[in-house]
Formats: sequence, structure tokens, C-alpha cells
Amino acid sequence: MSEKRDEQAQPEKDAEVTAETVQEEAQDIPVQEGEVVSEDEAAAGDDDAQQRIYALETALSEAEAKIKDQQEGVLRARADMENARRRAEAEVEKARKFALERFAGELLPVVDNLERALEAGDSSNDAVKPLLDGVEMTQKSFISTIEKFGVKSIDPQGEAFNPELHQAMSMQESADHEPNTVMAVMQKGYELNGRLLRPAMVMVARAPDSGVDTKA
Repeated sequence: MSEKRDEQAQPEKDAEVTAETVQEEAQDIPVQEGEVVSEDEAAAGDDDAQQRIYALETALSEAEAKIKDQQEGVLRARADMENARRRAEAEVEKARKFALERFAGELLPVVDNLERALEAGDSSNDAVKPLLDGVEMTQKSFISTIEKFGVKSIDPQGEAFNPELHQAMSMQESADHEPNTVMAVMQKGYELNGRLLRPAMVMVARAPDSGVDTKA
């Protein structure tokens, strides 16, 4: 009887050993968390990728902005150079045109005196005529010379009064002239390359019921 009991107890003992062994071996096997761990790793990978993309996009935006600033700087520099060149050319042209302005202004009284000498001289006098001919030749040569440098006379006899070019010295009623017309030139005016050197001094005609503003 005791042997049978021992034989029956042995399988139960072996079963217990086997269960304990399986449990121990199961404890030694690393636990795999499965899909939960994979999702975390995927999320971490996505975060890294997003950060890299953001960093690259930021660097690209900064590079594009820097390139744009440099391009605008180049354009501004070119525009400044072009404006400076144009200003320099304009200044040179202006200096060329009006360098003789003061000098030409000083010569005008000489022209006036030559014209007065011709007006005052008696061309019918044979003794004076050769002298007047010489003065006239000098006057024509002088005027021709200054005209080569852009000096032009303003002789508005019979023209409409222009306050920008004429200076009205007096006004007189006249039935032979239209109102506001220059009826006499007391002194010619002159301009240098289109720029007024001296206005012409004139007498202006007027009608009894009209006038002209003599203030230029």
C-alpha cells in the first residue's frame, strides 16, 4: 500500500517541479510590451522628424531672407550709383553751360555802349562815318563771339509783354499798338543757354481802360 502511495505522489511532485520550472523560465524571458512600445517609439521618431523639418525650414527661410536682403542691397547700390552718375553729369553740364554766366554778364555793358555809340553817331557826316563803320564791325564781331557761347539777345519790339523776360519801365496809351504790347525797347535783354541774364527794359502800350502788371 505504501508503494502505491509513493507511486501516486511521485507524478504530483514531478508536476509541481515542472510548473515551478516553467514559471522560473517565464520570469527569465523579457517581457515584450508589443504595440504600446512601438507607438511610443513611432511618436518619438515623428517628433524628431518634425523637429528636423522645422529646423531645415527655418534655416531655409533665413537663407532666403538673407539672399533677398543682399539682392535688395545690390539693387540699392546700383540705383545710388546711377543717381550719383546722373547728378554728376547734370552738374558737369550745368557748369559747362553757366560757367560763363558771370563773365557774360560783365560783357553786356560793353555791348550796350557799342550800340549807344552807333545810335548817337551821325552816319551822314563823312568825317565820322569811317569811325562808325569801325564801331559797327566791332559790335557785330563782339556779338557773334558771345553768341558762340550761348549768349542770345532779347529784343521784344512789337511782341507781347512777357514778365519773365521783360521789365516794364513805363506804360503809355497807344492807338497804334495792341494793349500789353512792347512799343519800345530801352535796353535789350540777354539770356545764356536759355537762362535769363538780364531782362529787356521796355515801354508797354496800354488801352485807356486796361493795363498790365509791371511787376515781374
